[in-house]
Amino acid sequence: MIAVPNYISPQEYLAIERQSQIRHEYRRGLVYAMAGGTDNHDRIALNLLALVNLHFGDSTDCRFYSGNVKVNYQDQFYYYPDAFVTCDPRDRQDR
Repeated sequence: MIAVPNYISPQEYLAIERQSQIRHEYRRGLVYAMAGGTDNHDRIALNLLALVNLHFGDSTDCRFYSGNVKVNYQDQFYYYPDAFVTCDPRDRQDR
């Protein structure tokens, strides 16, 4: 049996994601359920988050986020990275 990809639009993905109990990532029309992490992965991510957060503090216009915030690129990709930093003022809007 061959799996046939079902492409959806970014708008369809976002609508589905708002209602979903689990997180999904979107890559050029394809949607992937996110797998759970391991204990080691979680410890590494937590240590990294703590170090970067201490580095930035409150004295910068940049913002640091953990894996609870979705990141997108030109409506082609939507990800939940473990951590990311943005210094773009447009990213301060809650979406």
